[in-house]
Amino acid sequence: MDKKDLLRRLPKIDDVMRQESLVMLAEEKGELLVTDAVRDVIAGMRADILEMFDETAEYYDTSQFEAANVAAAAEERLAEQEKKKLYRVINATGTILHTNLGRAPLCKDATDNVAAVSQGYSTLEYNVSQGQRGSRHDLVGELIKELTGAEDAMVVNNNAAATMIVLASMGAGKEIIVSRGELVEIGGAFRIPDIMMQSGAYLTEVGTSNKTRISDYENEILTEEEAEEMDWDETPRGMTRYATGALMKVHKSNYDIVGFTEEASLEELVALGKKHEIPVIFDMGNGLMLDMSEYGLNEPNIPASLATGIDVMLFSGDKLLGGPQAGIIVGKKEYIKAMKKHPLARAMRVDKMTFAALEATLMKYRDPKLALRDIPVLSMIAASSDELKAKAEKLADAIRDKNHDAVCEIVEVEDQIGGGSAPSVRLKGWAVSVQDGGKSADRTERKLRKAEVPVVARINEERLLLCVRTIADDETDLVAEAMKQE
Repeated sequence: MDKKDLLRRLPKIDDVMRQESLVMLAEEKGELLVTDAVRDVIAGMRADILEMFDETAEYYDTSQFEAANVAAAAEERLAEQEKKKLYRVINATGTILHTNLGRAPLCKDATDNVAAVSQGYSTLEYNVSQGQRGSRHDLVGELIKELTGAEDAMVVNNNAAATMIVLASMGAGKEIIVSRGELVEIGGAFRIPDIMMQSGAYLTEVGTSNKTRISDYENEILTEEEAEEMDWDETPRGMTRYATGALMKVHKSNYDIVGFTEEASLEELVALGKKHEIPVIFDMGNGLMLDMSEYGLNEPNIPASLATGIDVMLFSGDKLLGGPQAGIIVGKKEYIKAMKKHPLARAMRVDKMTFAALEATLMKYRDPKLALRDIPVLSMIAASSDELKAKAEKLADAIRDKNHDAVCEIVEVEDQIGGGSAPSVRLKGWAVSVQDGGKSADRTERKLRKAEVPVVARINEERLLLCVRTIADDETDLVAEAMKQE
């Protein structure tokens, strides 16, 4: 038997497609998709034959040419192609807002609302009571105003987008004054100076990396008249100067400057802005709605920050707010109204599922106790040491039931908030340190990632740690199942 004989014996696509399993699969998945899979399998066989040496042809296993075997291979190929790239995992790292794992898990009301809204038509831009077109800006605007005390609100697709549209709307062709210590990078290519340039605003840096006083801002303020009269040759560094459009404060949410430091407060900036009739912008970032200081989280919160008189504030929906990815802008109506009409608004708008999740999340904040109980991010931060230790003991028992070789030890750990929020905050937590027989920590970690519901764990000093703060109560059995004896 030579190559030509083998090629002649390759099955015909039509013969394979008549297999009962593929007839049923074609009804479910579509005949075109199944036919393509069969064609790919046969093409692979043809390529293998053409690449082999002539003397090996007689030893070729021709049983794979049987229609049933080709059909089985096509089914496997389809199953592999249909594996989703985005799927659920269990976070056992102790990092609450794990950016790589999707940041904030949503509360049940939010997921239920997303499912309900996405399964049919919705009131995205339709006012049912008036029987006419509505605006998506109105969907959560009143609720945000109620919770924050803001005059108006707007939602865009993330806080980077919020930063861009705020600067483009309020600062295009003008200077925005920012402290050098607050020229943050939040990841990738997103840096405040670069975004400032893209928005059409001009950055004016003041102070130093560790110290910026309110006088530093005041010394750089320019009126329209002063900017027009200024000879750029006489300015520092020979730069053209423009009128001041706004003062901007950026919360250092993903790093801390400690030691010999000083910064202007929101209250000082608001007073200076009023004195010179210049708006003040606060890029808060983290989106904390409640005072969480009793749980060790001493971060600015939205209502208190707005109460200082800030003109515009922006923050994320999927960080400490505990909702979906979104950028939320709140503040004075005159500025928000201009942003809603800005050409960038349509490019940055969010879809119905984001609004569905965000509205359900925000509704929890009408009662802070409900928010602390039901919003996963907040409940994880607020969890007590005793609660976490009991949870770790329960997990250890469940693992021992599934794997008699597993040696489990309850250990103290330091959890973190993550997601570019509160970088210096460490939360006292508990974890289960697992030794799976004679396996190394690396091997056990790989085993957990290969589970039906993958478990992402921590390795510290050659120990595999399952940090229970970020493991939901209904995930305990799934983690134990992933650790079962092989």
